[in-house]
Amino acid sequence: MASAGGGDGEGPAPEAERPHPRPFLIGVSGGTASGKSTVCEKIMELLGQNEVDHRQRKLVIVSQDRFYKVLTAEQKAKALKGQYNFDHPDAFDNDLMHRTLKNIVEGKPVEVPTYDFVTHSRLRETTVVYPADVVLFEGILVFYSQEIRDMFHLRLFVDTDSDVRLSRRVLRDVRRGRELEQILTQYTTFVKPAFEEFCLPVRPWPAARGLPALQGSLAGEGRRGHHEAPCVLQTKKYADVIIPRGVDNMVAINLIVQHIQDILNGDLCKRQRGGTNGRSCKRTLPEPGEHPRALASGKRSHLESSSRPH
Repeated sequence: MASAGGGDGEGPAPEAERPHPRPFLIGVSGGTASGKSTVCEKIMELLGQNEVDHRQRKLVIVSQDRFYKVLTAEQKAKALKGQYNFDHPDAFDNDLMHRTLKNIVEGKPVEVPTYDFVTHSRLRETTVVYPADVVLFEGILVFYSQEIRDMFHLRLFVDTDSDVRLSRRVLRDVRRGRELEQILTQYTTFVKPAFEEFCLPVRPWPAARGLPALQGSLAGEGRRGHHEAPCVLQTKKYADVIIPRGVDNMVAINLIVQHIQDILNGDLCKRQRGGTNGRSCKRTLPEPGEHPRALASGKRSHLESSSRPH
């Protein structure tokens, strides 16, 4: 068993088992090669949490990719030929994923599976994720299950042009030794249809939940209000905030980083209460579904990249 961010294989330390405040859980979704993990790593880097010991980090990243189901021999044979659909909701061990997130929300240390994308196998080794104030959970279908979706306090969608995503995927998989024909066949057969069916649906969006003043900024529209941001009508169904162009959109990244910094500093509760009149203010987080009112512009974040299976 490995520790998150490295370690010598020891289990959770006794001090990690002490009661811990409920974390602020952020879901980060988007299509294949959209830059989800890169956005999360940038947030980690800008907050300086990549320099902190893994047991002491206030922000951690967990990837949905770690929760792929254990494949049967027949499924594994298909996967090795690029004929298995890793982009379908049924490809994930959703029960294990929900149990793990539930324990994370309860402030408990958890053991996260390790998946080998070369052999398409779940390894015996696990990674310990210690309690943190903020948890980023990223993956292509993290918003698909309502049971999991409702656990998030904030939902981000990394929106990247489909041609850019395809080119990134091709380059990535070629570097892994895969044949171009297999890459393109898998993309057109599984990846693109799954994205359009499970990830892309949109609906008119009169105002983003809890973030009415930020839509223009996060869409690259400067500092205008949401009523001026044309991307609102293109908002992915369950996202609270869209990040066009991924990590290249530093306006959006900085806004989110500052919001997280407010949470880590305990400033969010002061803003929500309109000040404390000199009284101490403990960090209080909204329940899932009760979204914070605003993000503010601010500073600048890293964890190891998750290895994508497809």
